[in-house]
Amino acid sequence: MVRFLAGFAALVLALFTAELTAPVQQAVVMPWTRELARACVALIAAFDGHAQAFGEVVRSTTNGFAVAIESGCNGIEACIVLVAAILAFRAPWRRKVAGVLGGVLAVQLANVVRVVSLFYVGQWSLAAFEWAHLYVWQALIMVDAMVFWLLWLRWIREPAPHRAAA
Repeated sequence: MVRFLAGFAALVLALFTAELTAPVQQAVVMPWTRELARACVALIAAFDGHAQAFGEVVRSTTNGFAVAIESGCNGIEACIVLVAAILAFRAPWRRKVAGVLGGVLAVQLANVVRVVSLFYVGQWSLAAFEWAHLYVWQALIMVDAMVFWLLWLRWIREPAPHRAAA
């Protein structure tokens, strides 16, 4: 347990430090955030065509309400915590890679739902938007990462299926 905690702490520190550097912000974080905005607009367009993405901003063309996806709202921090937990845990590398890929996908899918829901909630009520943004969705994104990690832990503990000898 001490080995896991030390590895987790070291990875979280290293990944958060890297995320804050200008080269990583320019090469990874900002492009990721812009693509997140585009994905949200693509989902919104499936239901109504009244949204546009401008960089990291999702804006209603009907009433001008906009959601800016800032650092801390792009799901990267939750992914960092999840990736650090998976990599720090003793498991086969194949399962770690599968966990990282599946976990990042799970967190980002939840984050798309988050941004789209906030886009609509904000058009309905700014007070509800603030509450949902600051309290509900902040917790839900981290809960999503934690639940995925717990499911991944259960999955890696399952014995590998035996192959019949040919």
